[in-house]
Amino acid sequence: MPAQKKDPSVRARRNTASTATTLARPARKARVPAMPKLPRGETWHPEVKAWWSDVWRSPMASEFIDVDKRALGVLVVLHQDFWTAGTAAERNKAATEIRLQRKDFGLTPYDRRRLEWTIEEADAATARGRARRASGGVKQPTGAADPRRTLHAVPAPAPAM
Repeated sequence: MPAQKKDPSVRARRNTASTATTLARPARKARVPAMPKLPRGETWHPEVKAWWSDVWRSPMASEFIDVDKRALGVLVVLHQDFWTAGTAAERNKAATEIRLQRKDFGLTPYDRRRLEWTIEEADAATARGRARRASGGVKQPTGAADPRRTLHAVPAPAPAM
C-alpha cells in the first residue's frame, strides 16, 4: 500500500495534479447503469454483476463521464472473461488486461494515489491527527512516574597507563 501523504500544512511544495480532488461517498441508492449486452446470449457471472454495482456505487463514480461508461463496459466484459475462463492461461491473460484497463478509473488504492483522489473519510482521519498534534500529542510522564528520572551520567574510567 502506498505511503500516507503529508498533511498539506507541512508540505514544502504545494503544487498538485489537475486531477486532485476529494471524493464523497455516494448515497446508498446510487443509480447503477445497465450492464452492456453480452455476445452470444450469455448471462453475466454473479461476481461480475457485483463488481459492476460496486464500481458505480463507489466514490470514484462521481468522476466518471459518459465516455468512461463505455470504457468501463469493455472492462466489465474482461471481468466476465476472467470469471468464465476455461484454463489458467486464459484467466491470466484476462487478469493482465484487466490490470492495464482499470488503472485509469482509480479502482485501486495506488491508482487513487496517482490521480491524487482522496476519499472523504481520509479527511476525517487527517482532522483527528491535526487535533492530536494541536493538543500536544502524546502525554509525557511527570514526577516520580517518569522513567527517565532513573537515568544518570556514569563517570568515565581513568585512562590506562
